[in-house]
Amino acid sequence: MFFHVLTLFPEMIMDGLGTSILGRAMQKGCIQAEAVNIRDYTTNKHQKVDDYTYGPGAGMLMQAQPVYDCVQAVLANIKQRRMEQAGDAPQKRVRVVYVTPQGAVFDQKMAQEFAKEEDLVLLCGHYEGIDERVLEEVVTDYVSIGDYVLTGGELPAMVMVDAISRLVPGVLNNDESAVTDSFGNGLLEHPQYSRPQVWRDKEVPPVLLSGNHKLIEKWQLEESLKRTKERRPDLYERWKEEHDSSK
Repeated sequence: MFFHVLTLFPEMIMDGLGTSILGRAMQKGCIQAEAVNIRDYTTNKHQKVDDYTYGPGAGMLMQAQPVYDCVQAVLANIKQRRMEQAGDAPQKRVRVVYVTPQGAVFDQKMAQEFAKEEDLVLLCGHYEGIDERVLEEVVTDYVSIGDYVLTGGELPAMVMVDAISRLVPGVLNNDESAVTDSFGNGLLEHPQYSRPQVWRDKEVPPVLLSGNHKLIEKWQLEESLKRTKERRPDLYERWKEEHDSSK
């Protein structure tokens, strides 16, 4: 899978993605990522990409031209690469995701959907955002990571790349981890324990030492349900509704 992050701060993206599990995944070729500098596509000799907004309101807005040209250049490169790989076979439309507080809230289900894409373009806004006219031209998905405002789209973009990458085969050493994590089955993950068996007088639950996989799975589900009911009652009620309706 190939992530294309369009940003004013490419070093922030690549420094963040080039370490730990994602860094190793890129070295193995499981995923690829590039950070494309939107400033490279401005026609302004000072590489200015923003201007004042029309109408009342404070702050600057990213202009349409550099964003549009940047997106088109990335899409053209993707098309060229795909043609070299697959010839004249019909090409699937590339999804261009604008990271914005006004978008649909990113969740595990959305991560699973995006993980099926061959390429994903992530557009990072700054200042007061991006001129609406270019968004109407190029954006296919509007996505938020939560109901709060950040200084730019780079951190949300990296959050999304991380969550999506974990679902790409080969990224995790143990692919089962992506299935058993929180939200993998609609519930929060059960408690986890490691050595030593006793720490500060707290013991590992005996069932986990039993070797009985059926009992362990039953305990894990019960603990997931208990934890989800306590910490995320909204998820618990949704899980109950889905499982009650399937009976």
